[in-house]
Parts: sequence; C-alpha cells; structure tokens
Amino acid sequence: SEGLELTELTAISPLDGRYANKVKFLRTIFSEYALIRYRVIVEVQWLLKLSQIPELKEVPPFTDNARSFLLGVLADFNVNDGAAVKNFERVTNHDVKAIEYFLKGRIKDHPELSKVLEFIHFGCTSEDINNLAYALMLLNGREHLLKKMDEVISAIRSLAHKHANVPMLSRTHGQASPASPSTIGKEMANFCYRMELQRNQVASVSIKGKMAGAVGNYNAHCFTYPEIKWEAVAESFVTSLGVDFNPYTTQIEPHDCIAELFDAVRRFGNILEDFDRDMWAYISLGYFKQASYWLFRFVPGEVGSSTMPHKVNPIDFENSEGNLGLAKSWLSHLGSKLQVSRMQRDLTDSTVLRQIGQVLALCVLSYDSTLRGINKLEVDEAATRRDLDATWEVLAEPVQMMMRRYGIEKPYEKLKEFTRGAAVTKESMREFIETLDLPEAAKERLRLLTPHTYCGKAAELASNV
Repeated sequence: SEGLELTELTAISPLDGRYANKVKFLRTIFSEYALIRYRVIVEVQWLLKLSQIPELKEVPPFTDNARSFLLGVLADFNVNDGAAVKNFERVTNHDVKAIEYFLKGRIKDHPELSKVLEFIHFGCTSEDINNLAYALMLLNGREHLLKKMDEVISAIRSLAHKHANVPMLSRTHGQASPASPSTIGKEMANFCYRMELQRNQVASVSIKGKMAGAVGNYNAHCFTYPEIKWEAVAESFVTSLGVDFNPYTTQIEPHDCIAELFDAVRRFGNILEDFDRDMWAYISLGYFKQASYWLFRFVPGEVGSSTMPHKVNPIDFENSEGNLGLAKSWLSHLGSKLQVSRMQRDLTDSTVLRQIGQVLALCVLSYDSTLRGINKLEVDEAATRRDLDATWEVLAEPVQMMMRRYGIEKPYEKLKEFTRGAAVTKESMREFIETLDLPEAAKERLRLLTPHTYCGKAAELASNV
C-alpha cells in the first residue's frame, strides 16, 4: 500500500485526527510551521540587534524603511513562507540553514539590506536560534496551558462554594466502613487549593535562552570583533525577546528550565488525575448524578453503551485520566532526557523537543475532558443523606473526645467495644451517651449532634478557598 492522503481520518496521531477539533488551536504554537516562524523571528531580531551595535560598522543603523521591511517579513510570514523554507531544507538538509537562505532571498533586492546579507546568522550556531525559538514557543504555549488550568481550578472552586454546606460521608482507604463526615464543597476545595499551588509553580518557572555561539563562549564573536562586549549584547538580545538570559551554556541551552516547567505541569496533572478518580468514585457512590441523563438533557442519537441503553458512564473523567497518564509519562521522559547531553552537545534533544506540542496538547485535552465532566454534575443530596443516616457510628469519635476531656477512663476501648461489629443507630448512640458520667451540658451537645452536623470547619474552609 502506498499510504493514504493525510486527513483527520487518516492521521496517525489522534491529536491530528479524532481530537483535532479540540486541540487544533495549538497548531499556531507547536507545529512545524510555528517552529519555523519562531526561528525567523529570532534571525530577524538578531540582525536588527546587530544594526544597533555602534562598533559593528559593517552593519550600520538601519533606516526606518529597512526596519519596516524586516518587520514586515515577520508580520507577513505565513504557511506559504514556511513551505518555501522547507524547500530550502530539501537542498540543505539543515533546517536552520534553510531559514538563513530563505531570509537572504527575501531581502536580497532591498538596496540597504542587500549589503548586510552575510550578517544574517552572524556568530550563531543553530542552537542559538533553536533554543530561543523553543523558548518563545514555550512562553506562548504556557499562556494557553495556564488559561486551561485556571478554567479547571475555577470550575472546581465553583463546586466548592456551591456545595460548601452539603455534608457527605468520608471513605478513607476506600472502605465501606465510614470515616468522619466532610462536605462536598470541602473535598472540592482540597483539589482547588492543591491545583492552584502547582499552577503558580508552572507560571513562575524562568524560561531561559542563550546566544553565545558554537560552544557557549562567544569564540567567533570575540575573535571577529574583540572590542564589543558580546555577553552584554547577548543578554540584552535574549531578554528583549521576553526570555531570561542563561550566561553558562555549552552549544545548547541545557534545558533545565524545561525540565522544571514540565515537572510542575506533571504535578498539576497528578492532582487532576487524583480528582478524576475521586469524581469517578463519587459518581459510582451516587453522590453525583450526571445531568445529561438525570435531568433529561439528552443529546439526540447519543448512547452510553452499545448494548445497555440505560447507561450513562463517567467517560469525561475516564478520558481525562487516560490522557493524563500519557502526558505525565511524556513529561517525565522529556524532563529527565532534556537535561542530559553528551559533552558540548548531542542531537538526542532535537527529536525530543519536537514532541513538546504533542505532550502539552495531551494536557489540554485532559483539562477539557475534566471540564466537560464537571459541567455535567449534579449533587444528589438524597444519596449523601442516606449514607449519613445509616452511619451513626461516625459519632464515636466526638463521643470519645468528650470522654477524654472529662477524664473517663479508656474511652477509645469503650467506643471500640460499642461500635465494632454492631449496627449503631441514632437510638443506640443516644442510649450510650446517657450512660456516660459527663456534665449535662456536654451530654446535651452530644444529644444534638448528628452525622450531618459533625463536619467541623468543612463548610467554612470550602467557602474560603
């Protein structure tokens, strides 16, 4: 077989096929075309920077016309220009050299710029261009990632506030035997707080870049123009792009910042996976109903099972969990691999860096799946009430603590004997309380306590998140 024409139906990766409509907006940031465009930006801005160095007489300050022409190359750069660069690459078999030839072809007929053709890519190794292109890619990509993270956090915060006062039975260790009650909102608040911490870690990572030549020492720069303070020039140039300057590199910027960024993204994904699994469990317990079924918001033609017509599955949380697993695996690999390069450089990072878009697209896909799942949820307070009504044994904890306060011996052991293996009811709990040698005020507080009201500061914590 000679293969199929590339379409969303024939794409190897589901990111360009089944899920294309959900992540196609990322093509302007992470595609091959986008990488080429970032490289062109760096090359053009470097030539402009050279024209601003007084000691570099061979590249005199550009006129407004020349500057406008160069900036126009950037502003007008499109997919056809990207294809033209690829045509050069077929000849050069070198992606960055192809950028240089493309730009020379674009400016060779400009009377002023034609005199400085050979200063395009001056002093640069390919990695000077590449590392800054990827830095720009990550800066732009991170903004989209943070926006999606904020949407997830906001949706979970809304759940926390809306259901701050809805009591629920806790189930530590996943056991049928209950733990002390909480509220739906407080359990949501836990995730909201954790995710926000990691989101802020993602936002705070310093994305670094270099412009120091073949092995990071400005060898060619200093030999050709020893009178120029090249490190200061490089720092000024790198920071002008919005990238933080790394003064110590080999041929490549060592990618430590990418490892740091991806580790923070991975940690956010870990927490989101934890959330997805808990929501799956709460749905299975009946604490949440999925509104698309329970409120009869049917999508015409939609089914939940190929054989069981009544089924509505928590597919969005499951889809998110599955894609998060893939994303986290890739993030972990990229984070560890990109920090390792033999001697002054090897090419193992080159092919790995090209997968950045796929990894972050999986993250976006996961975040969107979780959001869809959240938007379908309705709390079933009848279900949470039933669980609480059937588990008066959870009050063994406050009764025990009150016994400790007033000096009753062996409170834990007495409650253990009373509750373990026995069906504890409202009546039996009240009867037990009456047998205790406690002040009347303490007994009255215990008489008024129910599994529904024994939630501590849960509601307040949920409301304050």
